[in-house]
Amino acid sequence: MAQNDMQNNPGQTGEKKKMHPVKKFFRRVLLFFIILFFLAGIGTYLYYNYTYSEGYRAGMLLKFSHKGFVKTYEGELNLGGINPMPGNTIANNIWKFSVREDSVAQKLMGLEGKTIRVHYKEKVKSFFWQGETNYFVDEAEVVK
Repeated sequence: MAQNDMQNNPGQTGEKKKMHPVKKFFRRVLLFFIILFFLAGIGTYLYYNYTYSEGYRAGMLLKFSHKGFVKTYEGELNLGGINPMPGNTIANNIWKFSVREDSVAQKLMGLEGKTIRVHYKEKVKSFFWQGETNYFVDEAEVVK
């Protein structure tokens, strides 16, 4: 009787049951798309966090606020006037930026109307929850 059970149940004798070719194909396709999705996610993350340029800018802080549906810190810095033609009015050069860190944002909240110098990093692209601009300020100091 035991020998008869082994013949009816090949999984217990050490023999492997072969997978149907269609099922095998769909498993491979699913694995391919999972790997592709994972690599695309890593690529997107690296692309959005690549620092394109960084430097300093100085000017008068005109506006700094915490705004949007996804609250981000946004500011405007007046870099100075541009007079393209003599006799015309001066056009202000306004530079918009975002701030990720709360400590830097709290420092900037009290500096509106003052001349400041900021260090920034420009990203190729930013996620919507990081800020409205591609310029992220990570340091600020008052210019005397």
